[in-house]
Amino acid sequence: MSKSIVFLGASGAVGAAALDTILRFSGINKLLLLGRRKLNLADSGNLDQQIIDISDPATYEAYITDFDTAICTLGVGEPSKISKADFVKIDKTAVLDFAKACKTNGVKHFQLLSSVGVNAASKSFFLRTKGELIEALEELKFDRLSIFQPSMILTPTNRYGLSQAIVLKVWPMLDFLLQGKAKKYRGIKVEELGKAIANNILTAGAGTEYLQYDQFKSLLSK
Repeated sequence: MSKSIVFLGASGAVGAAALDTILRFSGINKLLLLGRRKLNLADSGNLDQQIIDISDPATYEAYITDFDTAICTLGVGEPSKISKADFVKIDKTAVLDFAKACKTNGVKHFQLLSSVGVNAASKSFFLRTKGELIEALEELKFDRLSIFQPSMILTPTNRYGLSQAIVLKVWPMLDFLLQGKAKKYRGIKVEELGKAIANNILTAGAGTEYLQYDQFKSLLSK
């Protein structure tokens, strides 16, 4: 199955994990990475990297031509460390602008890294903002919209201090308590989540789909 992919956010932890899998695929016609810096990758005939301003669609719209799939893993790693206005600017506005550019230029399948529990009616500012984003993406009417909703993303290294260190240590020990509907709150290793995002583009689907822990695990064997 041949694919052409435009990717925003490949320099982050999840994005890098997804990209690592995608670079192993044999059926990618072309791959465009958009970001604030170029990644240190081997030159490839089907790989293009462009430095852009994520807040200004005019810096990247012209590059999105003849792509069938878009992946967006852009987001603030630790929202509590920035203002609400900056969080909205990055996690909602920039993502929606990217999605609109993709839709305008013919992308059929849009994949978004989101979070479990997002809801436009949530009392949580974080969850409400991400829920509002999903509602806006649904209004764009992509042929297929894939929303990835992990709970705790387990990274091999601690990037955010003591609180994350505690979570990374304790969370996996709680998995056995999270059964049935609560399984969606299980932690997922960042490399597994990235692989699931990558593998999903090779599956068939239509409309809006929400993918959580069980779906991640199922996609690992694709």
